Amino acid sequence: MSRLTHTTRPLLLALWASTAALSAAPPNIVFILADDLGYGDLGCYGCEDIRTPNLDKLATEGVRFTDFYANGSVCTPTRAAFMTGRYQQRIGLEDAVTYQEMGRGLPEKGETIADALRSAGYATAIIGKWHLGYDLERRPTQQGFDHFFGFLGGNHHYFQHMDRVGVPDLWEGNNAIQREGYTTDLLTADAISFLDKQDRQKRPFFLYLAHAAPHFPWQGPNDVNKIVEPKKPSWQQGDRETYAAMVERLDQGVGEVLAKLDALGLRDQTLVVFSSDNGGHTHSHNLPMRDFKGTIWEGGVRVPCIARWPGVLPAGTTTSQVAITMDWTATFRRLAGLSADPAGEDGIDLMPVLTGKEPARDRTLFWRRTNRREKGVQEGRAVRQGRWKLVELAGGQRDLFDLVDDVGETKNLIQQKPELAEQLRRELDAWEKDIAASAH
Repeated sequence: MSRLTHTTRPLLLALWASTAALSAAPPNIVFILADDLGYGDLGCYGCEDIRTPNLDKLATEGVRFTDFYANGSVCTPTRAAFMTGRYQQRIGLEDAVTYQEMGRGLPEKGETIADALRSAGYATAIIGKWHLGYDLERRPTQQGFDHFFGFLGGNHHYFQHMDRVGVPDLWEGNNAIQREGYTTDLLTADAISFLDKQDRQKRPFFLYLAHAAPHFPWQGPNDVNKIVEPKKPSWQQGDRETYAAMVERLDQGVGEVLAKLDALGLRDQTLVVFSSDNGGHTHSHNLPMRDFKGTIWEGGVRVPCIARWPGVLPAGTTTSQVAITMDWTATFRRLAGLSADPAGEDGIDLMPVLTGKEPARDRTLFWRRTNRREKGVQEGRAVRQGRWKLVELAGGQRDLFDLVDDVGETKNLIQQKPELAEQLRRELDAWEKDIAASAH
């Protein structure tokens, strides 16, 4: 794969100018989000023991990010940031909504990306994991989605479709349902059904396909008889082999959705984006990143991301543009002809950079982990600015890394560059002050 260098590819400018899609009808949008997928668990990111031919092909047909981040290191925060286009701390969703927790989630009267796109004429659907509130007014069909099939909680049994505390959790709209089958396959089938029902001549569509896989419980498609019980250790018992089977079935499902777009003649009119909500968990490979999900080290927040739009995004390229989940929110709004969210916007439109119309942009991104169950105890915070990342942990540890030379975060340079560390600390303080002023 060649590297996309935004200052030396004049051909891309011609491509931009000749692409009618950007100036005519807005594109269809398919946003596929894996759950707890490690940075190194796809073939196109160097994985050797999991077969992902469909996602690898997607990368050869589009742009693969090397420096893409999730907004949070666990599920709910990243999903909240995507829905709102703002840092999740602004709406008090810095950690995960727990099983059957009421009274918490997306604001009941806020605007989501689904609301915005629907106002611009899009048909909207979420298929898969929600994890943004159980209350009726916080559910998908009350938050801008025309169609919802999936589950409300953080994870569920892939065959019995109950959550970790044993409550059934499979929905169609606001109705609890029962349906036999492996969750990954059910989500794929519903996505294909949704695509079949769309009349592209009348309105574009936004499909948010939020897969359960490969989040625990670790159950492959052939593990129907595996003992996995709520409230017991078996819910989180598994191995790399099972994890691989889950990722491979996810990849197969992605391939089926892409094939359906082709069959419907929608390939060239559809932007497809694939990513993960945070770093990988126990059985994943985040290498060369440090650590796993739930931390603010690179292994907890740096994730794979691929974007394909034939004729608009240059095929077979990579980009080192630093980007984050909520950037797609801003990007989707612009593609739909919408301006910035009047409530505020923390992400950026990625299209000018990805197409070569503008050079890569400098970014300053922030993360913070707070343990709500321990009276808001802060576990740590981090900032990335350019190549530099400062990590501050609750116990007082402070680390400064050059991510270009040391992506594994092994060499603490804080003694060599104390002034830079102090500057980044001030950036963090200013961000937290801004967050506190806007939080509600």
